[in-house]
Amino acid sequence: MLYREAGDFKSTYPSDNQTFPIRFDRYAYWALIGFAFLVVPFLLTDYWANSIVIPLLIYVIAALGLNILIGYCGQLSLGTGAFMAVGAYATFKLTTAFPWMPIYIVFILAGLVTAAVGVLFGLPSLKIKGFYLAVATLAAQFFLIWLFTRVGWFFNDSATGMISMPERTVFGVLVTGPAASAMAVYMTCLVFVVGMAWLARNLTRGTVGRTWMSIRDMDIAAEIIGVNPLIAKLTAFAVSSFFVGVAGALLFGVYLGAAEAGEAFGINKSFLVLFMVIIGGLGSILGSFLGAAFLIVLPVLLKVFLVDALGWPADLARHLEVMIIGALIVLVLIVEPHGMAALWRTAKEKLRLWPFPH
Repeated sequence: MLYREAGDFKSTYPSDNQTFPIRFDRYAYWALIGFAFLVVPFLLTDYWANSIVIPLLIYVIAALGLNILIGYCGQLSLGTGAFMAVGAYATFKLTTAFPWMPIYIVFILAGLVTAAVGVLFGLPSLKIKGFYLAVATLAAQFFLIWLFTRVGWFFNDSATGMISMPERTVFGVLVTGPAASAMAVYMTCLVFVVGMAWLARNLTRGTVGRTWMSIRDMDIAAEIIGVNPLIAKLTAFAVSSFFVGVAGALLFGVYLGAAEAGEAFGINKSFLVLFMVIIGGLGSILGSFLGAAFLIVLPVLLKVFLVDALGWPADLARHLEVMIIGALIVLVLIVEPHGMAALWRTAKEKLRLWPFPH
């Protein structure tokens, strides 16, 4: 009964076309932003920050990037893990080569480097699509991981083959390295999540987003009406890779601190982000948040329940965790093939009409 549009009048086209046209949604959005910035940092513990909150924020950015490519432009990709590795290794090279450079600028430049690499590996999309394009991006996954593990220049010829993040500060506060506080790391990731989500929302609602969706729905018809498929597809790869590269930079820079390409950014990482997008909902900004939350939060909660509360052995709990998550993924896709975002839209529609029948 609280969720209503009655009395919420619009007198201009911009007000009717805004991201949250319903007043209740706008208030809820700003309340959530305020809670995330002003309350959560003081409630956060090291355990919950490192096990749930920080990984969730980082993977939301990666899911946003992949959703732009698959959900909005219809270009299937299985190279997300490799593009995250590009962002991580670009961060390492930039911080070691330019120690004076602000770390936020480093993360953005790492995303731009990944965007350039994404455009290069997106060129096959001009000739092939569907599963053939997925195989091409899968080849990029294996090639880039091989490059980062075999060519010593990328890891400064370290004997271990790993890269380590130097300590960096923002306004005198340490945000990278093992001594960085959970609050500083959380605020860094939150700033990037809010900025990237705002960017993704505006891109997908504008002219660029419409060209992506026209290519996704029917590329031949889009070309007939004047859409340039080369520009549309390559910009989708560039923007998607930028998001994924920033996620990889944050994953290495503020969360892991040290990484090796084969272990940290393997094919499992690509499938993890792909499942987030599919479960959350293709072509939905909210779906990227919901899918990431599903696959990051649920395993931790299951572990806490099975191991800490019930006292089960850790290996048995791990096997059951995989089985339960797999079953829930199948259940979600059976109930709503368009993902959790579609379930959320249905629930909102029922709230708007309640108590009247739908």
